[in-house]
Amino acid sequence: MKRYFHLLKYFVVLVTAFLIINSCSDKRSGKPKVLVFSKTAGYVHASIPDGVAAIQKLGEENGFEVDTTKDAGAFTEENLKQYSAVIFLSTTGDVLDKYQEADFERYIQAGGGYVGIHAAADTEYDWGWYGRMVGGYFLDHPGINDPHPNVQPGTLHVEDSTHISTEFLPAEWNRTDEWYSYKKFNDEVNVLLTIDEDSYKGGADMGYHPMAWYHNYDGGRVFYTGLGHTSESFSEDLFLHHVLAGINYAIGENRVLDYSRATTERVPAANRFSRKFLSRGEFTEPTEMTILPNRDVLIAQRRGEIMLYKNSDSTLSQAGKLDVYWRTDVEGVNAEEGLMGIKKDPNFEQNNHVFLFYSPADTSVNRLSRFTFADDKLDMDSEEIILQFYSQRDICCHTGGSIAFDSEGLLYLSTGDNSTPFNQPNSEYTLGGYAPLDEREDRRQYNALRSSGNANDLRGKILRIKVNEDGSYDIPDGNLYPEGRVGT
Repeated sequence: MKRYFHLLKYFVVLVTAFLIINSCSDKRSGKPKVLVFSKTAGYVHASIPDGVAAIQKLGEENGFEVDTTKDAGAFTEENLKQYSAVIFLSTTGDVLDKYQEADFERYIQAGGGYVGIHAAADTEYDWGWYGRMVGGYFLDHPGINDPHPNVQPGTLHVEDSTHISTEFLPAEWNRTDEWYSYKKFNDEVNVLLTIDEDSYKGGADMGYHPMAWYHNYDGGRVFYTGLGHTSESFSEDLFLHHVLAGINYAIGENRVLDYSRATTERVPAANRFSRKFLSRGEFTEPTEMTILPNRDVLIAQRRGEIMLYKNSDSTLSQAGKLDVYWRTDVEGVNAEEGLMGIKKDPNFEQNNHVFLFYSPADTSVNRLSRFTFADDKLDMDSEEIILQFYSQRDICCHTGGSIAFDSEGLLYLSTGDNSTPFNQPNSEYTLGGYAPLDEREDRRQYNALRSSGNANDLRGKILRIKVNEDGSYDIPDGNLYPEGRVGT
């Protein structure tokens, strides 16, 4: 029995040692390395050189290496994987292209760290992933929409005194800086510091007004501080300690990145694709196409023709034609309707069905129909009308009609609001970028409330239906308005 327990104890020790060694095996060798990125496509902060120098000094004194760049070309997967954290130091505007954005997303998803300082929140407004990662976008600061100075004394409150970036700070921290307000704030972040909005003048009030926070985001570690506008900030001991701790948080355990966890795909290089002209100069207002299983292509033209491109011999011919409303004799009106959408059925190889969305010449409707395609021709007599709805004609304009299917075979159809988006002639009112909302009976074409603003009207919508074998359709679960709901 003693021998048994001795062997068991030996086994436990071996397993524990293995687990410890294995848990450390993915740690990087050598010192952690960070990249300071300070490219600006908008306002250039005079404090950036001071910030770069201060972070370099922090690295020398605290055991991590620092690379610095303003070149977005550094944002490649091959280069980023050497860094434990990337620091956006008062970057502004659109600083990365689509290739660099994708590679940076993958870097974070692989376990990388991010530190944002001050204007890092004034960056990449059209990249929603970045905004959610940073935690919010810059809204304003004192002096933009008011006469107050942009840099003022203010009082910060420590909301979390347990984090390494705040545990050494006084509960009320009085300092001078430029105080940002934020929009699109991510409520899932962990707030570290807030500012007393009564302690300074100007800027937008947020009520609860965060100024620094951290969170785990999409696989990586994120720290942001809104402080650091002034050059003086980067010689201030408490602020530098705050930044250093944020960098250490982002570095974490300095593990090797695991790109098997990345979910964003890299953007293929442009030279991976080649352009080949299939047909030149033989189309008249093509609107949409659908590629058949044999790689032939059906192309819808607004004036009603359905053209067939044959992949086998690169020829183009007419496979069918609808009589559509595509022009008007009303002076000054540019009709936009006609044959607008085309899409093959997801089960085309079994049923040879093709869907068309068009405006028949003899009826003021827009119509979704199903046809049969066989022997390189669309059987115009096979039409099954799926749905149609009234459309006001001889006005301008706003039509639409793209067709798509999802992975479950549900059909999606976009429809225009059938309203005139321009200012009315001889009117004292201008739209100024807003929707036309004139409810007078003789101004119906200027009233989108009758179409896109009307739950009882299919215009100005994205429709989602389940088409049945017999040509009828059902409303699938999950639509905005369930079947039978009153008022829709």
